[in-house]
Amino acid sequence: MTSTNRKILRNGTVLPPEDLRELLDLSRFLEQHTETAALLGPDGEQIPLPAEVYEVLVQVVGAMRKRRAVTIAPVEQRLTTQQAADLLGISRPTLIKLLEAGKLPCDKPSGSRHRRLLLSDVLEYQQRRRAERSGVLDQLVSDAEDDGLYDPPPEDYLQAIREARSARSSEI
Repeated sequence: MTSTNRKILRNGTVLPPEDLRELLDLSRFLEQHTETAALLGPDGEQIPLPAEVYEVLVQVVGAMRKRRAVTIAPVEQRLTTQQAADLLGISRPTLIKLLEAGKLPCDKPSGSRHRRLLLSDVLEYQQRRRAERSGVLDQLVSDAEDDGLYDPPPEDYLQAIREARSARSSEI
């Protein structure tokens, strides 16, 4: 891909190509080959890709295949409050409330009113929230089962549905 064909935004985010054919070919290739690969240089020199780099490549191709932009950043990178809010999928004011409640750590550079968050802290918070939501959902399902809300419907109910569907299909 030439530099004129790539769409790289100011923050280092790479947009997927307009024409996905080559990307789809690469995606199919990666799906068929689960072992790590090698990088081939323009002069024919080859070097094996470490498993971690190969996994990142697989994830990048998968995201771009779904027409998603990709940004790769070190976990020690500092984010603005807006960048952190965007990553979490929440508004900036909501993020500020989380910071003020001490749910997410942040730094204020001396002499500045701006706050910065470590990417690793934001990702850790995101993972904690995901686990909390999963726990709440499991509890809701358990409560519904205890209350008998997952019991199968009575047979006469199922029979009534069958008859209604049969009547509808004969009208068509």
